[in-house]
Amino acid sequence: MRFMIFAIVALFPSIASAQPAPQVPSFVEETLTSGIDSNYTGEWEFIVGGGAAAFDCNADGFPDLMLAGGTSPSRLFVNKSKTGSALQFEKQQSGLELEGVTGAYPIDIDSDDLIDLVVLRVGENLVMRGKGECRFERMNEPWGFDGGDAWSVALAATFERGSAWPSIAVGNYINREEEISPWGSCTDNWLHRPEGAAKKSFAKPLALKPSHCALSMLFTDWNRSGTPSLRISNDREYYEGGEEQMWRIEPGKEPQLFGPADGWQRLRIWGMGIASNDIDSDGYPEYFLTSMADNKLQKLKTQPGSPFKPQYDDIAFKRGVTAHRPFQGDDLKPSTAWHAQFEDVNNDGHADIFIAKGNVERMPDFAMKDPNNLLLQGADGKFVEGAALAGVDSTKIARGAALADFNLDGLMDLVVVNRNDRAQLWRNTGIANGGKTGNFISIKLSQPDTNRDAVGAWIEVEANGRVARREITVGGGHAGGQLGWWHFGLGSSNGANIRVIWPDGIAGDWQKLEANGFYQMAPGKAAQRWTAK
Repeated sequence: MRFMIFAIVALFPSIASAQPAPQVPSFVEETLTSGIDSNYTGEWEFIVGGGAAAFDCNADGFPDLMLAGGTSPSRLFVNKSKTGSALQFEKQQSGLELEGVTGAYPIDIDSDDLIDLVVLRVGENLVMRGKGECRFERMNEPWGFDGGDAWSVALAATFERGSAWPSIAVGNYINREEEISPWGSCTDNWLHRPEGAAKKSFAKPLALKPSHCALSMLFTDWNRSGTPSLRISNDREYYEGGEEQMWRIEPGKEPQLFGPADGWQRLRIWGMGIASNDIDSDGYPEYFLTSMADNKLQKLKTQPGSPFKPQYDDIAFKRGVTAHRPFQGDDLKPSTAWHAQFEDVNNDGHADIFIAKGNVERMPDFAMKDPNNLLLQGADGKFVEGAALAGVDSTKIARGAALADFNLDGLMDLVVVNRNDRAQLWRNTGIANGGKTGNFISIKLSQPDTNRDAVGAWIEVEANGRVARREITVGGGHAGGQLGWWHFGLGSSNGANIRVIWPDGIAGDWQKLEANGFYQMAPGKAAQRWTAK
């Protein structure tokens, strides 16, 4: 018998070096007991959208939730959870009870330490200023924000170098005033830039032409140049001659579209969501692009010299993240993917991917029962499906979602917005079957004066012989985003060396921090440990 084992290992050496499978976390659905009671309703104009915004609106450290409602009112749910306990939310009158909402993104526009929201709608978009205690007021007129009258479902924001006011890109879908077929019905996307370097208001929006029915946007420093570019993921169902896009947005200059002369490679998918993470620790972000049966994982090609060209290899098949059809059940038709997000849900030090799935509108060529995916990354960089064992394999018609630590126990919980159905909420209770969860660390950034949440910064966490990196962005996903604590799993490490490369490009000192804590970091200062009251 011993000889047979040695012979097998000799014939198949990969068996001897195989990495253990990633541990599967256990999620308990607490929708009915949590106080979350929200539906994303509507027909044609709400086949897309349905976003979730997770952010702290009352400065208690716990993430609160705004959920899009479509033809139903959007709702704000204030987090009443206790650390490590069951999830509890309370619906609050906030000024955000709005109809026609497709999604929302949190950002502190006026840098007053109170999170504001940009609310996307079928109709006029709104900027809603946070007044404290989870109350909000309309600021379109005082801040010069032209909300237009379009079908908006995507957003990205950045603070351009030298500006005290953000630049906000809004992605618009089909032109509701034109015939949708055969082609040419996409509405222009808009770039809302500051009126001036010293003014705290927006200039007239600039149309980003051509536009190809955007469903996700992300400002990202793809080449680590210090100046983020604007990636846009577009729905090929409604454009002719279009493609995925990236715009060069430089301070004081007109936007310029990357093209073949810049090395941009033509890609056409049913683009619905963007997620980014440096999953291989090479210093550059990878991009997961959701679609219909054609999800991509893009890695920047190794290139000699500088500057880099925006050329990517698709490594989705190699890494096991194609997620192109339902992983269970007897429906073998192609999947439809929407919101995607990288987070370390089992705290083993490797970022995982959640993907919200759901048929567009009873499309017979695509799967009707399409379970959400939870793809767990192993130490070898490959992903395996864990949604069924984790308990998050819902086949409701999902759209937006958010992974966040709602009860501040160091484990990432999950909310999913479903179309014409109730939103769902799950609490992460640790490793299934009694296994030990890895350690974690969570970081919140703060800058003085402007861009208080340090949008555009990079957090670097060194543990277990590798460096995990996170770019702080506003945008991506599908119709919703997050702001607040940034979570890192540490595996068995009892601490980590951490530094921040701030938006101005200045790198802070490495700081040794203990595991299983929440820390606030500011430029030139030692990290401060934070505990919930």
